[in-house]
Amino acid sequence: MHTQIFDHYPPKDKSNLIGLLQEVQNIYGYLPESALQDVSEFLGISVSRIYGVATFYNQFRLKPLGKHIIRVCRGTACHVKNSANILFGLETALGVKAGQTTRDKNFTLETVACIGACSIAPVINVDNDYYGRVELKDIAKIIKKYAATNQQEKKEEKIAGEQ
Repeated sequence: MHTQIFDHYPPKDKSNLIGLLQEVQNIYGYLPESALQDVSEFLGISVSRIYGVATFYNQFRLKPLGKHIIRVCRGTACHVKNSANILFGLETALGVKAGQTTRDKNFTLETVACIGACSIAPVINVDNDYYGRVELKDIAKIIKKYAATNQQEKKEEKIAGEQ
């Protein structure tokens, strides 16, 4: 699947590494090891060098993300409003630490330097939804909303498969 992107690049041109990695990640949502091996062969660059580039830039991911991405703002305004407690509450509720994905692949928990909504701190973002003035008591409700979305989609897929 990802080897089709090679049609748009000249082989052995190392200057195209970042562009190729971006396209691979656009396909999979992360950089699978097999794709990195193919990029290595196509560009004539060692896999270890590609890993070096991929881990240097925080835009690249080496592991798949969950279906829903929860981002906790750690900016100054959110920090002052106890975003650390919100992060701890999310880690506890999800059973993962920041930077990890739940076993069921439904949620990935991340921290960000600033979401840019300081006036409603502390702020979290789930996918493209923003939640301001978040309190510990809000966490279960927010998670439940997205878990319910996952269950509804599975139900619809099952019904579609039976038809």
